[in-house]
Amino acid sequence: MVEIGRKIKQYRLQLDLTQEELAQRTELTKGYISQLENDLCSPSIATLEDILNVLGVTLYEFFAEPTKEQVVYTPSDYFVSANGSGTSTWLIPNSQIKHMEPIVLTLAQGEQSALRDPFEGEEFGYVLQGAVELHIGDETYHIKAGESFSLNGQRQHFIENTKKEESKVLWVTTPSNF
Repeated sequence: MVEIGRKIKQYRLQLDLTQEELAQRTELTKGYISQLENDLCSPSIATLEDILNVLGVTLYEFFAEPTKEQVVYTPSDYFVSANGSGTSTWLIPNSQIKHMEPIVLTLAQGEQSALRDPFEGEEFGYVLQGAVELHIGDETYHIKAGESFSLNGQRQHFIENTKKEESKVLWVTTPSNF
């Protein structure tokens, strides 16, 4: 059950408003605001909408149940998709709503990631296993396990595994755009 009075008071205090100031802005009395906040009376929908309008809150936001942000992700949350001739393991589901997007790129010998077109953002990678070549334009960088790379996304690039063993790269882009 939603405690209407408690929530009104919470929003009022966030705006640093007194009960009297809220009453004046809503054309209600200070006594009525006090009764609402102490759950001694219930407002009509129209009155509640007027109060919430002053407080800068919609009815939907006011009555929405708070959602807890997921912090820990397990392998059961991951999913795998093709990335060039290799695969991407998506570590954060729905990461497109976040500012960064981490994947683990897995490449067998001779496989390479999809060609990444220029974009406004940055990328970071850390080679977890094996070794890879990072191709940026006509430049090639050799990166082995335990080494990392960082680049802006302003030039086309891709990652290739030219070694015999499988390679894995933790690859993060911001903003999300894999």
